[in-house]
Amino acid sequence: METRLIELLVCPICKGPLTHEREARELVCAADHLAFPIRDGIAVMLESEARTIDDSAPVAPVFPAPEAPAAE
Repeated sequence: METRLIELLVCPICKGPLTHEREARELVCAADHLAFPIRDGIAVMLESEARTIDDSAPVAPVFPAPEAPAAE
């Protein structure tokens, strides 16, 4: 799935950001502890198709947060 398309997607439940787990082929919502599958290059953004994730597993963001300006 193209990165620019992933940037546009949000969690269908809370409208929060998603992280792309490339190896697992999933988009993960850390807030709702759900992982939405990517099948044949298409994100399946249905709650009924999502799996619940373990909240103790760390999830890396798709895009790192912008760095704060250096204090002078």
